[in-house]
Amino acid sequence: MDLGIKGKKALVCAASKGLGRACAMSLAREGVNVTILARGQDALEQTAAELRRFGVEVTAVAADVTTPAGRAAAHAACPDPDILVNNAGGPPPGDFRNWSREDWIRALDANMLTPIELIKATVDTMIARRFGRIVNITSGAVKHPIPHLGLSNGARAGLTGFVAGLARQTVAHNVTINNLLPGFFETDRNLTTMTAMAKSRGISMEEMKAERVQSIPAHRQGIPSEFGDLCAYVCSAQAGFITGQNLLIDGGAYPGTL
Repeated sequence: MDLGIKGKKALVCAASKGLGRACAMSLAREGVNVTILARGQDALEQTAAELRRFGVEVTAVAADVTTPAGRAAAHAACPDPDILVNNAGGPPPGDFRNWSREDWIRALDANMLTPIELIKATVDTMIARRFGRIVNITSGAVKHPIPHLGLSNGARAGLTGFVAGLARQTVAHNVTINNLLPGFFETDRNLTTMTAMAKSRGISMEEMKAERVQSIPAHRQGIPSEFGDLCAYVCSAQAGFITGQNLLIDGGAYPGTL
């Protein structure tokens, strides 16, 4: 299927590794020119080199998008994107009794307020052009909260509530806003989470991983490219009637009906 987005411009955050990288790859394969952001210069440049093999324009910006300076660098490199993919590493796991106000503020800054700031800076030009696709990478924990990920649960739920209202205002202008909710994928983030869980339970990483995989009806972890391809479709010309949705991609792990 031709997704109808060849030649569009995308700004993809936290794109040097993991799910952000997968989204950038799938968009570039569809002919989208991409600006990618990440804090680590080396991994960022490696990803940029791989993206250029698709014959698209690639701009790599080493910056922390959760800071005002990082967002300014992103806007300077890609001032009017047609596609915005919001992504940032989640806050650390732990017991809420040990979290300070500063811990909560950092979580909110990274996983709620930064995406909102990026949306605010880009949505009006999308509306003016009558095309825009905004995708927020959140977490399956939005639908099925994980107790030791309370900082993430709270911050991402706040973003979800905000998007639910705004997405209904922009869709009349062919600007959609949706959230993608990953389950268990082979990423650095999941490795960090599993390491903490294994340590707290006194079991090995191999035991922890096997337990997690067995809890997924698909009996495997997700492949990042599967996530990236879903992102590309949600950004497609054909997806203009999908907005304000929380699209779960977790191999059937969420046990609910809705």
